[in-house]
Amino acid sequence: MGGVGLKAGGGFDNVDQPTPTPPKRGIHTMTNTNMYQLLAIGDPVIDTHVRIDDSDSACQLIPHGKMKLCFDYGSKIPIRHSFQSLGGNAANVSIGATKLGLSSAILSTIGDDPNGKLAIRELAKYGVDTSLLTTDKKSNTRYSVVLNYKEERTILAYSDRKNYYWPKPEPKADWIYYTGLSEGFYSLHEDLMAYLRRHPTIRLAFNPGANLLKYDRDYLPEILSRADLLIVNLEEAESITGKTLAKEKSVSALIHHLLAEGAKEVVLTDAVRGAWAANQDEVWHMKALPVPVISMTGAGDAFSAAYLAARIYKLDLRQALAWGIANGAAVIQKEGPHDGLLDRKEIELFLNKFKTIQPGLV
Repeated sequence: MGGVGLKAGGGFDNVDQPTPTPPKRGIHTMTNTNMYQLLAIGDPVIDTHVRIDDSDSACQLIPHGKMKLCFDYGSKIPIRHSFQSLGGNAANVSIGATKLGLSSAILSTIGDDPNGKLAIRELAKYGVDTSLLTTDKKSNTRYSVVLNYKEERTILAYSDRKNYYWPKPEPKADWIYYTGLSEGFYSLHEDLMAYLRRHPTIRLAFNPGANLLKYDRDYLPEILSRADLLIVNLEEAESITGKTLAKEKSVSALIHHLLAEGAKEVVLTDAVRGAWAANQDEVWHMKALPVPVISMTGAGDAFSAAYLAARIYKLDLRQALAWGIANGAAVIQKEGPHDGLLDRKEIELFLNKFKTIQPGLV
């Protein structure tokens, strides 16, 4: 299969790959009738990663509430290297799920631009079905600049309004993973909710995008009430509930507020503190694994892909939590969101190295 690969010096290999046909307005007619184990809905993003030289005093971390990445305005900041990769929650999760043996596709809209073509090629390289992607000639594909400094990253993100289209015939999937879209997602959201009402056996995993949390919170109640699985980090959990960990005193208390919003199962991640998985009957926690950190980029998506894959494979919360922790730990030891992704056998081998760290009931 043709695809785009990362060159040693950064950037993508130039390999021909068909691009989507720009859609007409209204419902987009497609010929795809495949059945997917996972359909991811969310924007692909082209990320330009920059590794800042952390040995140079021109850039520093300064405590100021949350830690601040600081450098002098108008200064020249030395970097070690840079490269490009495909990113975006939906793209990363669909790639991670495919690595774990699931048939996956992505549904979204990209721009009629070089970044859109790159996104399609990279997705196809990993075996993700791109036939549900459409193009918008009046929009640009999302992109970002990822500033990697020490063990963390800061993201400068670009997004503009897009015309999204719900496909006909409608896609068939066991699970839908619904995450970040650009401004203009409203009609697609309504079509998705109507689709789920018509097909109540389809399972929904929801990871809220930044646009929805910042500007379109009115959409949250219906999604949360329909979500079979809600995946959030600590900041997202606090934003949704209006509660804080400092006041609630425990992650378990925050999680039960999320369950009260209607989600049947909740996963909450908190970087070095690990992750929690819960339903109304039990709350599990697992510590982060002690591995060297090269870059945090893609760790959350790697976790989500493995956790969701485990649940699709009918593993319980405890096992799914361990899968997620393992996949996230593998990814942070590499640069970019995909090189460290594990398959099923590799996850078991990875966890076997850390037998003393196990999920436990809270």
